[in-house]
Amino acid sequence: MKRNRPSRNIALKWLPALLVVLLGFPVAAETIHEERSKYRDITVTQVRDRRCLLFNVHRGDRNQTCISMDDRYRLVFDYTRMTFAGLLLKPDPKRILIIGLGGGTLPLTFADLLPDATIDVVEIDEAVVNVAEEFFFFSETDNLKVTVEDGRPFIKRAGIRGESYDYIVLDAFSGDYIPEHMLTREFLEEVKRIMSPDAVLVANTFSTSRLYDHESVTYQRVFNEFFNFKLPTSGNRMIITQLDPLPPRGRLVTEAQKIAEGLEKYGVPLLEYPRRLSTRVDWDMSRRILTDQYSPGNLLRDN
Repeated sequence: MKRNRPSRNIALKWLPALLVVLLGFPVAAETIHEERSKYRDITVTQVRDRRCLLFNVHRGDRNQTCISMDDRYRLVFDYTRMTFAGLLLKPDPKRILIIGLGGGTLPLTFADLLPDATIDVVEIDEAVVNVAEEFFFFSETDNLKVTVEDGRPFIKRAGIRGESYDYIVLDAFSGDYIPEHMLTREFLEEVKRIMSPDAVLVANTFSTSRLYDHESVTYQRVFNEFFNFKLPTSGNRMIITQLDPLPPRGRLVTEAQKIAEGLEKYGVPLLEYPRRLSTRVDWDMSRRILTDQYSPGNLLRDN
């Protein structure tokens, strides 16, 4: 889909909130861009060498992407680093699908790490793509393409065409939470249909939320089992799964030892990850699964 770049006014303002960075000193964040897209308010701020993309929908600003201007290879957030734990199950993916662009740090890192891989990114908001290009050094290449579209119909059509991927990342956020039509059993079945036999699925969600039990039960119903990957320093969790039975921890450790060095420049501590990947059930298994007829919106209205 051809994208038209809208004109922008670069606003040099100061956010009223103070961010604490480096040594604990409060420094005002400079707003270098803001706009209202079809889906959300988008703001780009900078504090010293750190530039961040924020979405504002209903519950205040949320950082979606931050980069260090002094070291653009190094991933800032735990959750972006955690996404690469899927390489412990699939270390050499050739076809990668990422739902949700943000500032583009994930696809850029995959492209740098795996230059022979083909990477498809699906982002519903054209304004986000434009901001990623203008402020976060994102650009398409022969092997890295962006489609401006809702991720669910993209996946459904890919399944109808018989296409498949061997590394899929679900990283779509509306600003408050994951879009509810990307949390249901029907959606996960559609994702399952485009997974190659040895593919890995990595889904970024939250480690605590009112939907935690429902999400977990839904993934368990579709995939039977998954690794629940959490870090004490992050409010996110990664649900990591595949079509085959999950590998034992010893195999994860062995794989980490093989490929960890290649991830060091991105700040990914891969050797620490195998012991954090758990299959322990820490959710209420009696909770109702999420479906297209019984979605998160129903749950929030019921509570």
